[in-house]
Amino acid sequence: MREIFDTHAHYDDEAFDEDREALLAELPARGIGRVVNVGSSLASCKRTMELARQYDYIYAALGVHPSETAELDEEAFEWLRQICRMDKCAAVGEIGLDYYWDEPERDVQKKWFARQLALARESGLPVVIHSRDAAKDTADIMTAEKAGEIGGVIHCFSYTKETAKIFLDMGFYIGIGGVLTFKNAKKLKEAAAYIPMNRIVLETDCPYLAPEPNRGKRNSSLNLPYVIEAMAQIKGITEEEVREATWENGMRLYGMGRPRGEE
Repeated sequence: MREIFDTHAHYDDEAFDEDREALLAELPARGIGRVVNVGSSLASCKRTMELARQYDYIYAALGVHPSETAELDEEAFEWLRQICRMDKCAAVGEIGLDYYWDEPERDVQKKWFARQLALARESGLPVVIHSRDAAKDTADIMTAEKAGEIGGVIHCFSYTKETAKIFLDMGFYIGIGGVLTFKNAKKLKEAAAYIPMNRIVLETDCPYLAPEPNRGKRNSSLNLPYVIEAMAQIKGITEEEVREATWENGMRLYGMGRPRGEE
């Protein structure tokens, strides 16, 4: 049976402080073959680097989430540029726009989204994009920065299939996780049915967004079989085919298993 690739996790989160080592040690034996832990602030990037150094199956995505961009300045950005050179840095992220909250102001978010896209281009890395209630501005900035040349994933996709087409046309992968199992996730189920299987990657966003039947509890990579089951039903394929496709997609997305630039 093909191992599972969790392309987006936050094991540095304090929700895992009590049992992090025990849980992470369990993952390979439970079929989780690779995890990308994703930074969201300068502090979480530091913790993410530590996890990537400690566990051979954990890789790092390093970047500042739109809700944390107020902490960025030129000195902090230069530090980010340096750490993106670490061997196990697989992507710049998560970056993007989040208009659900009023802070930080949108101009600040837009500025640092564009700057981090440029950093990814400079570093030869794909991007992990967070976009919430901001589809048009996200697509506009990605177009202006020629993000299709950079590549990456729209993480925790939450828009319509029509919006999915915009990002697919740029060559991006679409990250899908526990929300797919929710009974009220009609829009996402329709998008998942529309998105080609070779452009879908699995993710948890743990500790958030645990799938049914564990909705509301702390999430982890161990819950991904529930997402795989839902995806197989929507696509009319076997669970093993979902595992195989999403593993290969994750490896291509992050340029793993082949020299970067040849994926």
